[in-house]
Amino acid sequence: MLKSTLEAVLALGYKVFTVTDGSTDGSDSFLNTPPFKSNALLQVIRLPENRGKGAAAMAGMQAAEKDGFSHAVLFDSDGQHAVGDIKKIVAVSAEHPECMILGTPIFGADAPPERVYARRLANRFTNVSARGTFIADSLFGFRVYPIRHTLAALNETKHGRAFDFETQTSVRLSWRGVRAINFPTRVTYPERGDGGVSHFHYLRDNALLVRTHASLLFHAFLSTRFSSRPLQTSSEGVAQQLRSWPAA
Repeated sequence: MLKSTLEAVLALGYKVFTVTDGSTDGSDSFLNTPPFKSNALLQVIRLPENRGKGAAAMAGMQAAEKDGFSHAVLFDSDGQHAVGDIKKIVAVSAEHPECMILGTPIFGADAPPERVYARRLANRFTNVSARGTFIADSLFGFRVYPIRHTLAALNETKHGRAFDFETQTSVRLSWRGVRAINFPTRVTYPERGDGGVSHFHYLRDNALLVRTHASLLFHAFLSTRFSSRPLQTSSEGVAQQLRSWPAA
């Protein structure tokens, strides 16, 4: 899905930083050929060995900051995210540059039930850790981050370099006083035959997320950095935010 996703995103006219995280299957070989190789809007960052999703995202943000950008849209290359919502989420970020804009998935019938139910549980733990910052979805990869605050938050810890990236980042940014704006957006799950391949390992990565939530909860209750604002984690709270947002 990388090629078709990249073509669609580049067509929007934004500078795109594409990170290949130690890929060995040749799926990124087209990046060395026209029109990608000569596209001034495309910068390819190749990590020599696999470091994990979070580490790849950090590499992309570091390159974007070096190039003069203050904010970064993170967008997965597996065809799940809505390209048409990129300009919308950028517009929200432009109005609220002090915030992190967190994509909130609108699931369709193709969404795996185990992912939907597991997310609900994970979101509750995340919101307890965030203490006062309402995070509608703790795992969705379509987000806008203020780069300087995000890299500073992640450089304070050795965690967040793998599939715990979204959870660690949103909670740690909330501890730094960065407010969250939740952005409803549709998500699709392409069939494997169409290129919809996930590298999420259910046993290994779910165990990682369990450790992540335990660690964040522990630090949240010990830390004096969290906000004293009321905690909003109810399903009605989620519904209120979704109703207040224009249809995606």
